[in-house]
Amino acid sequence: METSENKRSVIVGIFVFLGIVLFVAGIFTLAGQQKRFVKSIELNAIFDNVAGLKVGNNVWFSGVKIGTVKKIDFYGTSQVKIKMNVEQEAQKYIHKNATAQISSEGFIGNRIIVIEGGNINLPVVESGDRLHVKKALSTDAMLEDLQANNRNLIEITGNLKVISGKMANGEGAIGALLTDSLMAGNLKNTMAGLNSASQNINRTAVSLSAFSNKLNTKGGLVDELLTDTGVFSQLEGSVGNIRKLSVAAASLSEDLSTAGQKLNDKNNAIGVLLNDQESAASLKKTLTNLETSSQKLDENLEALQHNFLLRGFFRKKAKEEEKMK
Repeated sequence: METSENKRSVIVGIFVFLGIVLFVAGIFTLAGQQKRFVKSIELNAIFDNVAGLKVGNNVWFSGVKIGTVKKIDFYGTSQVKIKMNVEQEAQKYIHKNATAQISSEGFIGNRIIVIEGGNINLPVVESGDRLHVKKALSTDAMLEDLQANNRNLIEITGNLKVISGKMANGEGAIGALLTDSLMAGNLKNTMAGLNSASQNINRTAVSLSAFSNKLNTKGGLVDELLTDTGVFSQLEGSVGNIRKLSVAAASLSEDLSTAGQKLNDKNNAIGVLLNDQESAASLKKTLTNLETSSQKLDENLEALQHNFLLRGFFRKKAKEEEKMK
C-alpha cells in the first residue's frame, strides 16, 4: 500500500516538475519575443489616431523588430501618446529627426509602429525623446479609394461598351472607317499621299543639309564672309566704291542730260549749228570758200617760187633746211 502511494507521489512530482519547466520555458520564450530581458530605452510619439494599435504590438526599424509598445495614453483633447521600449542596440541608428508611423504586418495583420532613422548628421535619440510622426493611410481610407476606383472602372467599361457598340454599328467616324470600304480606301489614299509628302520633305531636308554643309565648307565664299573679318571689310569697301561710282554715274548722266539740253538750245553757237539749217549751210559755204582760198594761196605761193625775183630767196631757204637736216 505504501509502495503504491510512493509511486503515485513520484509520478505527481514528475508531472509537477515538467509543468514548472514548461511554465518557465514559456515565460522565457514570451520574454524573449517581447525582449523583456534586453536593455532598452523609452521613446514617445503622439498620434491623432492609433488605428487599433495595442500594448505589446511590435516596433520595427528597416524591417527588423527592435521593440514593443509599452503604454498607450490619451493626450490633450483627442490625441494618443504611445510609449515604446526600443532596444539600446538600435539606438545608434535612430536620430533626432526620426519619424514614427503606424502600419500593419500585412494588409489585414496586426498594427505595428515603423520608425525611420532620420538624418545621420544629427545626434542619436536619448531615452524619453519624442519622435515626429507621419500620418498613416488607414484601411478604411484605402477601402474607400478602392471602391471609388471600382466605380470609375465600371463607368469606363460601360462607356467602352457603348463606344464599341456604336463602332460595330458603323456610327461615328471610326465606325464608318471600319464598315465603309469607300471611306477606308480614301483614308488609305490620303495616308499614301502623306507618306509621299513626308518622303519629299525628307529629301528636301537632306538637300538643305548638304547645301548647308557646302556653305560651311572651309575656304568657301560664304564661310569667308561669315568668319573672315578681312574679307567682310574688303567687301564692305567694294560696296562703298560701287555706291560712289553709282553716284558719279548719276551725276555724269545729269551733266550729259544738261549738255544735251544745251545742244538743243538755239541760243548758243553749237545749238545754232546743230538745229539751224541756214547757219549750218552758211558755215558749210564758208568752209568751202576757205578751202578754195587755201588752194589759190598755194598756187600763188608756187608761182612766187618760180618768179625770178624771189627764186634766189626760196633756194637759199631750201639749202638752209637741208643743212639743218
